Amino acid sequence: MDEADDLLQRALIDAEASAAVALRVGGLAMSEALTVIFHGRRDLGTIQTYVANGGRGAGSAVGAGELLRVPCDLDLAEASDREEAEELYAAQAKAIRDAIIAADTVLAVWAEALSRVASIDVDHGVNLDVRVPAHRLMPVAVSVPEQHITVVPVCGARTLAEGLPPLGIACAQQDVAHIYSLPDDPDRCLEDFLERAHDHALRMADLLSKQEASVQRFLELNGEDMAEAG
Repeated sequence: MDEADDLLQRALIDAEASAAVALRVGGLAMSEALTVIFHGRRDLGTIQTYVANGGRGAGSAVGAGELLRVPCDLDLAEASDREEAEELYAAQAKAIRDAIIAADTVLAVWAEALSRVASIDVDHGVNLDVRVPAHRLMPVAVSVPEQHITVVPVCGARTLAEGLPPLGIACAQQDVAHIYSLPDDPDRCLEDFLERAHDHALRMADLLSKQEASVQRFLELNGEDMAEAG
């Protein structure tokens, strides 16, 4: 937290209309480092949280396309003075850092489990090709191209004043997605998810079959009507 505290002194409580503070989270299993960026603007009324890949230092330029918006914002409203604001900031910055470390550790376990099934890729992009049913916690995802499965850490939206945000691991495959809690066993979760995907495929096949039969009957009815009219 020393780096963050130093940046806090220079940037968090600022006379300007906006300020940004960076918190580097290193020693991760799935990324060399991530940087949490808290950005506050008076016109927004919030201190928004973003996560970027790499260990960014003070003054580093970060493009908008490199930032993942994470809806776990700082809330310093209860601070009556600068000292209390620093204490609240330290506690809340620790909460998001702990969340990232925990999710990264679990994602590494999932990656190991997935690698036993097929070859995996690790994606550090901000955007995903599939939709997940919750907010992403960090720009890191593990995928199994052979089975079109993507696994990402996700979180619930809440202020960091409420403590560690709700965390989970989301599995997604085209239009099928499910969130598992961090303590769940990855092997059991993968088995469950594959069953869900299989059941969904069967339901879709049945639906398509019924739709095709309906269209066929419609064409037959219209063919008969046209013949009678002729």
